[in-house]
Order: sequence, then C-alpha cells, then structure tokens
Amino acid sequence: MPPSVDSPSVPPRGHRVRQTIAQLRERILAGEWPVGGRIPTEPQLVAALGVGRNTVREAVRALQHAGVLECRQGSGTYVVSTDELAPVVARRVGDHRTAEVIEVRRAFEVEAARLAALRRTPEDLAALDGALAAREAAWHGGRVDEFVEADAALHTAVVAAAHNAMLAELYASVGTALRSSLTQAMSESLTPERYVDHSRLVAAIRAGDPEWAAREAGSFLEPTPRA
Repeated sequence: MPPSVDSPSVPPRGHRVRQTIAQLRERILAGEWPVGGRIPTEPQLVAALGVGRNTVREAVRALQHAGVLECRQGSGTYVVSTDELAPVVARRVGDHRTAEVIEVRRAFEVEAARLAALRRTPEDLAALDGALAAREAAWHGGRVDEFVEADAALHTAVVAAAHNAMLAELYASVGTALRSSLTQAMSESLTPERYVDHSRLVAAIRAGDPEWAAREAGSFLEPTPRA
C-alpha cells in the first residue's frame, strides 16, 4: 500500500515544489541550461527530478514569474536570465527613472571604490589598468556600443577589486540595466562634452586612499535634484 500524503516518507507538496525550484535553479546556474537555451520538456523533467507533473509545473511557473524562465507557445520553455533580480531592475530602468538608477549606481560604486582602495591586489591593479586603457581606446574609436561595454568593464573591475562577494553579485544583477541607461545617456554619438575621465579613480585606488577613491566614484554620479 502506498504511503499516505501525511506519511513522513512523503514531503508536503509545498516542500516538494521548493525543492524542485532549487534543483532547477542549480542546473541553470551550473550552465546545464544556458541563457537563451530551452529546458527539457515537462515529461523529461518529471523523469529527471523524480517528482510529479504538477510539482514540475508549479516550479517552472514560479521561475517564469521570477523572470528566469519564459514559456514560448509552440516552442518550449527557455532560460532568459540566471538572476531573479536582473529582470526586476531592468523593468525599473525601463520606466525611465533615471534619478533612481543614478542613486543605485552611486550606492554601489562609491562603496566599491572605497573598499577597492583598501583591498586591491597587484592583479586587481593590472586589471584596472587594462580596463581603463580599453575604455580610452573605445572612446577614441567612436563607437557607442563598444564604449558602453568598456566603461561597464572598468566599473566591474573596481567592484571586483573590493573583494566583497555579495556586493559583486548585486552589482552583476544590475549590470544589464546600467548598460542600458548609459547607452541612453550617450545617445548615438560620443561627443567631447560627454567624456568623463576615470584615470583619477584608478589612481586613487592604486594610492590606497579610500576617501579619494570614494570621492572620484561619486563625482561621476551626482544625484539629480528633485523638484
């Protein structure tokens, strides 16, 4: 006779769904199902995870609501993000709340610069020098898309030099949204009045001066006065 629902050998339904969500997340984060790729069909997931169809269905639906998966009619279910926070941030940026985006960047980047000045290693400094040089080359090349990527790479290198894993993860969550906001700010051309020198920021981190580094990072992101 099969165990009843209340039997200790059968976890409650809600627990099974949470476990299944966790298993799906693990496989996505491990790269088994990359962003842009299609996940296995429902019957295949049932067989692979050892749970019922309804449990799989609820777990997939939860990850769809979180912005990690997307169901495409007649095609299947696809991975659209490895990060549940990124779609939320992207939607906020899409609402054109420019002042809020700047405030969030300031919160992350000022503290990252301060910590980087205290914790940078020789390898970090080499990465910063390389990223700064690439940013300069991209600016002089005159291509907005290349410059946006190079600028983002430099700021990411600053965050990496802070050696704070949680800060790095959170910053990565907003990376796509920040690139989008920078692209909008640059419009279609790199004009002289839009240029912002980042060499002093790298110099401050190299000098190990946290206050100087924080000032330099903050100077790029002055908050917009509210009406």
